[in-house]
Amino acid sequence: MPADCYDVIVLGAGAGGMTASLVAAVEGLTVLLIEKSPLIGGTTAISGGMVWIPVNSKMNEIGVFDSLENAMTYLSQTVRNSKAPDVLQAFLQNGDRAIRYLEDNSSVRFRPVTRYPDYYPSLPGATLGGRVLEPIPFEGRALGRHFAALRSALPEFMIFGGMMIDRADIPHFLKVGQSFRSALRVVHLVGRYFWQKARNPRGTSLYLGNALAARLFQSLLQHNVTIKLATSVTDLLIDDRAVVGVRIGADNRSRDIRARYGVVLATGGFSHHDAMRKKYLPANVKYSAANGTNRGDGITLGQVAAAHVREGAQNNAFWAPVSRFKRRDGRAAVFPHTVTDRSKPGLIAVNREGHRFTNEARSYHEFVLAMLHANPNDHSAPAYLICDRTFIWKYGLGAIRPFTVFLRHYLDQGYLYRGRDVRDLALNIGIDPETLAATLTRYNKDAAEGRDPEFGRGEDDYQRHLGDAEVQPNPCVKPIDRAPFYAIAVFPGDLGTAAGLTTDATGQVLDDAGCAIPGLYACGNDMASVMEGAYPGPGITLGPALTFGYLVGLQLAKGKNEIRPTQ
Repeated sequence: MPADCYDVIVLGAGAGGMTASLVAAVEGLTVLLIEKSPLIGGTTAISGGMVWIPVNSKMNEIGVFDSLENAMTYLSQTVRNSKAPDVLQAFLQNGDRAIRYLEDNSSVRFRPVTRYPDYYPSLPGATLGGRVLEPIPFEGRALGRHFAALRSALPEFMIFGGMMIDRADIPHFLKVGQSFRSALRVVHLVGRYFWQKARNPRGTSLYLGNALAARLFQSLLQHNVTIKLATSVTDLLIDDRAVVGVRIGADNRSRDIRARYGVVLATGGFSHHDAMRKKYLPANVKYSAANGTNRGDGITLGQVAAAHVREGAQNNAFWAPVSRFKRRDGRAAVFPHTVTDRSKPGLIAVNREGHRFTNEARSYHEFVLAMLHANPNDHSAPAYLICDRTFIWKYGLGAIRPFTVFLRHYLDQGYLYRGRDVRDLALNIGIDPETLAATLTRYNKDAAEGRDPEFGRGEDDYQRHLGDAEVQPNPCVKPIDRAPFYAIAVFPGDLGTAAGLTTDATGQVLDDAGCAIPGLYACGNDMASVMEGAYPGPGITLGPALTFGYLVGLQLAKGKNEIRPTQ
């Protein structure tokens, strides 16, 4: 076979692109995976790795019942006015098949998360666990020399400069000074890490999204997928409306590579494409926690082939509040405030006037929607997370980890604000002292009894799950009364985009008339989200990414006679 021709070409090495590549290879096709960055994994590698798959077969292992009827009942209330109900149905009907296929044919392995509620647990059809799967930890040394090409997890989610921690081990670290068993566990893990670090650039015990990316990467290598890193695609090759390949490189170094049966767009959406953000997202929402290479490449290429871009029925992005800081090496970064601080007891969020504006323990998506609603004329306006010294020591705050002794780095750069008392803190962050003091007094009065009558914090299973079970009667509510007091500013941000290329239920891209474009497929965040910009539960981007990567791979294998083979 000529070196410039493959059966399938896939653009983007996140979960969707790697899954499509893997399935096509397992089905006997020759596959070229092109990634423009020098690293494998995309946003998947820096994510929490949760995969939302209703009615998955692993739920039986933990005794949780689910059904397609329950899932549809729940989604009909959260994913309202779906513009592609057939695509949503395809996700529900094929999610478990995708998981079982991956586990039967690759190194990818998942385990059910017994307790992780859907984000609206009071709605009919919701579950308190089981729909969420997480990747089983992976030993990075199994990648050999290829380990260096795997994108690292975010530094803020590692300790000691490169050590990842399994979710199950976090309580041991929090209790290291209180429990002999926890202390032994932590000593073992830290010792193992330093042994690994002596032989590798970072720890090789991988968890969360990094483990998922590593498992997919290993599977690609095992199935002889050709991978080109640090390679840019500048154009699609189109013959009589059919997409038949790609052009890589630029100017006199460009090269055409043909695809016999199809090209898959899976480049991660447009979180860092300024013009697309301006067109599709609320004005002045500037920040994203998605991988920095997600710049709309796949969507732009799709439009060249006359693909239709479909906006979400509810939102064009998946929201999370983010804070801005500088790492110790001077690089600017954002921290996504998803689950680590807002739900914990002893914190409130206030607007620039010093008033609370929402239930802080709601999902990160709902929190940002509340921010946007509270500031309709200035979407860039920050909110402030307020806590005291006991909170920041026990739980951390944003990029500041728990048990951080020296806060000077964060204070000096203006990431963290401190006040001797509440009024001093208010002056430091530019809020009226009397207003903030009145807000805190009102909150503390009710918090002393474990109540939040103003916003109902801690009143559903999702919120309580992310609180602190040791704090009773309400794991999400506790007075803020131990000086000094602290604050950080948070801004509306996104975890990924929801608007994308319109596809049919197999992942084939459609044009403005709703007709399939021969040879062109999309998955991941290049594909218009089946969730329509709603956020029903943890892992609602990775779940569809894996599912439609699987469906695209199968469709390419089944339809390989539909496009005339390229000579």
